[in-house]
Amino acid sequence: MDEARKTLPAVSVAVVRDDTVLLVKRARQPSQGLYAFPGGKVEAGETLEQAARRELLEETRLQAENYRPLREIHIDGRSDDHPVDYRLTVFGATYAGGVAVASDDAETAAFYTLAEMSVLPLAGSVFAVADELLGPENRLAADKLFGHKGL
Repeated sequence: MDEARKTLPAVSVAVVRDDTVLLVKRARQPSQGLYAFPGGKVEAGETLEQAARRELLEETRLQAENYRPLREIHIDGRSDDHPVDYRLTVFGATYAGGVAVASDDAETAAFYTLAEMSVLPLAGSVFAVADELLGPENRLAADKLFGHKGL
């Protein structure tokens, strides 16, 4: 019988700039070597949004605004031989400034189009979230979500 696994809160943030979204190549488990949105564990006393802002800054040195929760995902750490599971809240946000510089546990950090993402090794539902934000049929919905045109 499986022992109950600990589940920790975590966040990631899909930062949109024009027709691109920010991805980092993960340098550590979980999802080492895969491209994902910047993010990580929520620290004690942080709200989910505060954690998303901190993780974005730590991993990429970028600023974003208009943070909105998009979805919640359960990540089973056993697939990466990780000792815990995560309840990941994925945020969407709009680029507000800075130059992407990989740091902390990010190996690379850059903005990608959907076409560019289609050939990258992506973590979990990264492409589906990016498509919701960038896909042509979803552009109007993303504009409404973030409160302005021309993401």
